[in-house]
Amino acid sequence: MARAVKPHRNLVLDYSQDLRLFGTPLARTGLGLMLVTLLVLPTVVQDDFWLSVLIYSGITAIGAIGLNLLTGYCGQISLGHAFFIGAGAYCAALAGGRAGLPLPLWLLVSALVGAVLGGLIGPFALRLRGHYLAIITLGLVFIGEHLWRNLREVTGGNNGTSVLAQATIGPVDLGALELAGESYSRNQGWFWLVWVLVAVIALLAKNIARTRPGRALRAVRDHDQAAEVIGVRAGRYKVGAFMVSSAIAAVAGALFGAYQQHVTPDEWTLLLSIQYIAIIIVGGLGTVFGSILGAVFVGALPALIEEYSEYIPGVADSAGGDGFISVFALNQAIFGLLIVVFLVFEPRGLAGIWFRVRAYFRTWPFSY
Repeated sequence: MARAVKPHRNLVLDYSQDLRLFGTPLARTGLGLMLVTLLVLPTVVQDDFWLSVLIYSGITAIGAIGLNLLTGYCGQISLGHAFFIGAGAYCAALAGGRAGLPLPLWLLVSALVGAVLGGLIGPFALRLRGHYLAIITLGLVFIGEHLWRNLREVTGGNNGTSVLAQATIGPVDLGALELAGESYSRNQGWFWLVWVLVAVIALLAKNIARTRPGRALRAVRDHDQAAEVIGVRAGRYKVGAFMVSSAIAAVAGALFGAYQQHVTPDEWTLLLSIQYIAIIIVGGLGTVFGSILGAVFVGALPALIEEYSEYIPGVADSAGGDGFISVFALNQAIFGLLIVVFLVFEPRGLAGIWFRVRAYFRTWPFSY
């Protein structure tokens, strides 16, 4: 009888090192630097405008991670992301504001509602794909707009509703944080809250992508029929991807509403869905850290353009002016231009640029 051949010890060690999230000294050093930056940055950047830009970018990063799991990893095109984000915001208004639940509970309620809604939409992905699925999800935006404007007891109608959900965890109020005798502003507390959640959700998504479900999602993305042949239950993974993506989007919407404290139906339009599509394309489809890069790069643009519109030639600010293009129209044009430019010249997005830079220095001086 032939003896079983055991793999060499070095091969086992190398494989186990590849499975680690931070398996190299450089990766662990980078993690340490990110943690230090997370802790120190709000105490260095105390300007409320820049802190709010970073907070909105973090909230956008959470929503982008959810969409990237669905579109980048599973290959299911969705233009209805704004619907799930809006649902999360109104859940925060009900569970966190009217019911007075603490932060962990109203976030959990929002995620559960988002998952249920995603589970209702997910079965359409079993029969449709590509442009047809995109049209179905596009319809969600218009259905949501009708609901948000007519369910006045929940949403406040066209005038919107206040979102009074408090960022409290037990006795700790992140909206008025006090540590070691030091008082921190609301924006500083929210910065720590949002970016800690970005890190947690990014780790969750990264672990999903690196395990069996992640490999199954990529198999479904590349060829769902071939995936079925090798034993992957494509239907279950498509519905599951919709549920996870929608749950994460609802968490982003809940945070957005609670931070902004007031939302209207005008927030959840097709432009918001297009913005998220632009974020994952610019950041890099099928990468978790690309979602964060894209959110910081693209998500901050609307706030920066609105803040400095008076210095941009030809742009009419919110108070009017002699410009030939509004801030809203300029944002639309930029999102469309970014999508076209990156799809044509850099399909792998900012993540692809980083991969090439890393490969260059790894093989230096033999790189060319």
